[in-house]
This record gives sequence, C-alpha cells and structure tokens, in this order.
Amino acid sequence: MKAARKYNRIVQHGTNSRSAAATREGMKMLHDGFLGEIYMARGLCYKWRDTIGRAKEEPVPAGVHYDLWTGPAALKPFTRNRFHYNWHWQWNYGNGDIGNQGIHEMDLARWGLGVKLPTKVSAMGGHFMFDDDQETPNTMTANFEFNEGGRKKFLVFEVRHWMSNHEGGIGERLNRNGKPESNTVGNLYYGSKGYMAVDGYTEYKTWLGREQAPGPARKEGGSNWVNFIQAVRSRKVEDLNADIEEGHLSSVLVHLANISYRLGRTLHFDPATERIAGDEEANRMLTRTYRKPFVVPEKV
Repeated sequence: MKAARKYNRIVQHGTNSRSAAATREGMKMLHDGFLGEIYMARGLCYKWRDTIGRAKEEPVPAGVHYDLWTGPAALKPFTRNRFHYNWHWQWNYGNGDIGNQGIHEMDLARWGLGVKLPTKVSAMGGHFMFDDDQETPNTMTANFEFNEGGRKKFLVFEVRHWMSNHEGGIGERLNRNGKPESNTVGNLYYGSKGYMAVDGYTEYKTWLGREQAPGPARKEGGSNWVNFIQAVRSRKVEDLNADIEEGHLSSVLVHLANISYRLGRTLHFDPATERIAGDEEANRMLTRTYRKPFVVPEKV
C-alpha cells in the first residue's frame, strides 16, 4: 500500500462486488441511513466442502516449478493437498475459507458497517467431521468489535463447510445446473429501521419496520476490470472502486480472526498502530518468516 502511494501506482484489490451496481447502491443506502443506524453486520460463508482426504508425498509433476510456486512459504515435500486447489486449507500457504471465499463477504460486511479496523477480535471453531490433511478450520465464528467516533459496531463472520440452512433468502435459488443452490454466501445488515440481505455480489433485498415489509431491491452486476482500466487511464486513485487500502483493511480482519482462533484467545487490537496490545506471540503472527529469495523488502 505504501509503495502504491509512493510511486503513484493504481493497485486494485480483487473484491469484485465493489463494482457491482446493485451492491454499490445497497451500500449507499446503508451509509445514507435508509435503514437507520446500522449496528451489526454478518458475513456468511456456508459452502459445501467435502473432505480432501490424505495425499501421499510424490515427485513434483513435470512442468511444475515447485520452488517458484512455493514462493516465500516453507518448502515442503510435494503432495496434491499442498498444491492446486487444496493449498487453501494449509497454514503454510492459505488461511481457510474465511480468507478464500470469505474475504469477499468480509469486505462487504466492513463496507456496509462503514468501519475500518476493530478494537477486539475473538474467534472459535474447529475442523469437524473429517480425518484428513486439512489444517484450517472448516467451521468457525469470528466476532469483531469496532469503536470509531465513539460508536460501537459489531461484525460476526461465520464459516460452515457442509449442510446448512439459507438465511435472509440468500442462496434460495437454482444453481447453473438447475438444482437447488447448496451454498449460502452473502451478508446481512441490521439497522434500527430494518435489515438488508446481499446475496453473493450482485443482489440486495431489504425489509422494513417491525412488520418486515419488503423494501427496495435490485439485482445487477458490474466489472472490476473495467473500473481498473478506467482508473489506470485517469491516474486517480479515487476512481478505483476497490483500492488496495480497502483490500488491506479487510484482509487484516481475516488474519486477526485466524490468529485468535489459533491461539485460543481474544485479541485487543490498536487500529492506530495495527498491533495487538500486550500479546507479542500474537504480534509475531502478523507476518511470517519469508523464505529467501522471496523476501518482502522492509523499505519501499
């Protein structure tokens, strides 16, 4: 982020929902007070994930530059569960579904709340049902407390890996194969005048008052790629819908949730310094030991 600013570069984060017309309209409604005071958001990442089983060590496949593929992570013997796609479930390379699918919903949750960084984070969960090579949790609930401008707000993020109900109408549709959708991926926002559900990246619906009367709704996508090209041409960071700073702020939430889960305790975070108060073990987990020569420079 510092390098992007120093060298006047246009750097975009891949949260595609920030360019969807319906989502942008829904976020503006939340920020303009249409649903009153938004005090809580929930991110839902309920995806049907089967067991990855156990994979034996084997020679690196022909045509794979495994050293380059591994990059800054520790170099381990090759297995299919340490490669495409299952690297997501290994701490050496990935951060579980909260940072895989979940970063999109985390970004939407934070965006809708209108907040940046939390003051308190607590996460619990586990790896349930399967005995396999997966290291990251397949079920987790993470809670984030924000206190900006003297107003507390709350974000709850949930990861589930198997059978689950839909919520707020999210996922209640047929998939591309004409069968009932098994995943529930989206966001819910709760305000003093009603609530909103964002289904995936391109649709929102609202319900108003105690009667929960249906309110405004819209379904329309957009293109982060078109937006990126427009910003490259204008050279204006403010033209980006998903600037790298937004990506940084949302990614921080993912990493803090995983650190809390792995250490088994609540984290007290200082948004000004981006450090965890009184917990050096947790602070060491904010970065990693980079395997040379894949080292991020300290100065940009």
